[in-house]
Amino acid sequence: MNILLFQPQIPQNTGNIVRTCAVTGSKLFLVKPLGFSVTNRSLKRAGLDYWEGVEVHFVDDLNDFLENSESRFFFYSSHAKKAYTEVDYEPEDFLIFGSETSGLPQTFWEKWPEHFYTIPKRKETRCLNLANAVSIVLYEAWRQQKFVII
Repeated sequence: MNILLFQPQIPQNTGNIVRTCAVTGSKLFLVKPLGFSVTNRSLKRAGLDYWEGVEVHFVDDLNDFLENSESRFFFYSSHAKKAYTEVDYEPEDFLIFGSETSGLPQTFWEKWPEHFYTIPKRKETRCLNLANAVSIVLYEAWRQQKFVII
């Protein structure tokens, strides 16, 4: 699986996601600009020694990246209507999560509305922590792959 974070802002979240990618064999894609330096101590501490086992890529322009990708992709937002469990995931899919502070740009909603999914929650709450949301969706996708690491 491929995890893609759109302009992440909190280094500890990204560090925790690195750990999740390491244990699931997933690749991590980070869309610039990031809200921190990849040499940040908090980022490294949260990722512990897992960084070396994760394939990390940097993306300058997500729109161009997606338009040129041959893989399927899905966006996750607390504002979407369809549940993340409605997807039949494939090993090379991109699971895309927005920034902790501003989510995903409206332009993606307008261009690919059918690609948006959510993790169900109580209406009066805002949203899950980014690292938790990634874990929930990634583990469902991996479960559907019978926990095979590619």
